[in-house]
Amino acid sequence: MEENTILKISTRIKEIRKDKSITVQELADLAGVSKGLISQIENNRTIPSLMVLISIINALDVDLNQFFKHITNSNQPNPVIIKRKDEYQSFEKEQAIGFLYQRIFTKNISNSTVDIVLLELEPDAVRPMVVTEAFEYKYILSGEVEYVFEEQSFHLSEGDSMLFDGRLAHTPKNSGKTKAIMLIIYFFEQNGNNH
Repeated sequence: MEENTILKISTRIKEIRKDKSITVQELADLAGVSKGLISQIENNRTIPSLMVLISIINALDVDLNQFFKHITNSNQPNPVIIKRKDEYQSFEKEQAIGFLYQRIFTKNISNSTVDIVLLELEPDAVRPMVVTEAFEYKYILSGEVEYVFEEQSFHLSEGDSMLFDGRLAHTPKNSGKTKAIMLIIYFFEQNGNNH
């Protein structure tokens, strides 16, 4: 399966770290992140932001081009990729209670990464405001969701959708009495610098 670039990245980080006899704690200190985060990344339990990934690669003292050289090479084109419902990976994010994420699909497409996720939001779900290094597209499959930003908030119902720059602090709130489900597509740019 060539499509799981994230798995290849996490495996590559672990391989290089072990080859250089660097402990998880040492890599965390060099990259300026927590030991727990390195462990989660290496075990494919979380996707690092672009800035964190670059910090880790720099901490490993590896050239960026060298790091990614074998990751994006695909031997055979795979124009149609089907993921069955039971293949979705469930994952959690820290400090988010009542948020069930399921990763549907992650794919590198012409120098950017698209990450597609299902989020089930319980009526009492809570988490702090967050930012992501991606543009985010949200489509409400069912329920009522209030999308809260620092200056304003937007009410979305089933069938509504929105696209925004994830660098704006934001969080969703379930404003209904039943579980809300949304499809989320993250568009990560290769060079996550300012526009």
